[in-house]
Amino acid sequence: MPLLNVTDLRTWFHTRSGVYRAVDGISFSVERGETLGIVGESGSGKSVTCYSIMGLIPQPPGRIESGTAMFDGVDLLHSTPREARSIRGKRVAMIFQDPMTSLNPYLRISEQLIEPLLIHEKISRRAALARAHAMLEAVGINDAASRIHFYPHEFSGGMRQRVMIAMALITKPELLIADEPTTALDVTVQAQILELIKKMQRELGMAVIFITHDLGVVSGLCDRVQVMYAGRIVETADTRTLFRSPRHPYTRALQRSIPSMQPKGAELFTIPGMPPDLSKPLPGCPFAPRCEFAVERCRHETPALAAIGADHPHACLRVQAGEI
Repeated sequence: MPLLNVTDLRTWFHTRSGVYRAVDGISFSVERGETLGIVGESGSGKSVTCYSIMGLIPQPPGRIESGTAMFDGVDLLHSTPREARSIRGKRVAMIFQDPMTSLNPYLRISEQLIEPLLIHEKISRRAALARAHAMLEAVGINDAASRIHFYPHEFSGGMRQRVMIAMALITKPELLIADEPTTALDVTVQAQILELIKKMQRELGMAVIFITHDLGVVSGLCDRVQVMYAGRIVETADTRTLFRSPRHPYTRALQRSIPSMQPKGAELFTIPGMPPDLSKPLPGCPFAPRCEFAVERCRHETPALAAIGADHPHACLRVQAGEI
């Protein structure tokens, strides 16, 4: 039985300029100990999906229109406040994209680290500080005994990200959601953070949902990948299969956009056009206006996520029909 099973999730934002269908009917599951990658361009619905699961969508303007997110028998989308508090921050934790805006600038790191322990485990302040000190050392912060009392602005970007990871892991969660935790970091620090996440996952045996727009990161970290576009899942497969035989044209285009996969000296590939306006109806395939393989029926017939022949679901009418 999956640790997390999401079914028909729809999260829409009701604004004065229209209804934005940020997540429009997606279903997926995460097994214990598995790393699931969610990839796609900015605005594809990756972060909104996980914010919905965590109960962090601002309401209004956001609204969960439909769906369930079953976590070990509890529907996270319709749980009581008490149930949500007992799970969020304890059994399910999240690393946010920008640690500078996620950490409270008025509180010392020590206060922010021990808060989940004091809330969820009811231990003494002395014991909580000892756990926080040990966790800072575990995530690679030197001289943790003194730095634990620093303020967020006294840390570098990479160190703040390590603090965010320590804060998420200090309660030993069963599921970790990482929302583009390496986007603002240089390549060296990025590699250190990814290795740290893998190390902590092995030690704790937790499941991980890793949100990113970088397929290169996914290739070395994730067991399985789902590709999102315009609030929908357009393809999902295990990582090796997805890289060896991508089926949806959008996934192929994302792969072609990886600089390391370009011939030396060749012009870098970019996907033409822009993502669609999610406040307007999207007849047919949402990727059709940007797709080099699109034909007339792609613009009118909405493709369903389906596996043809093998367990490799995708949502492309022409690939499903064997035309490409």
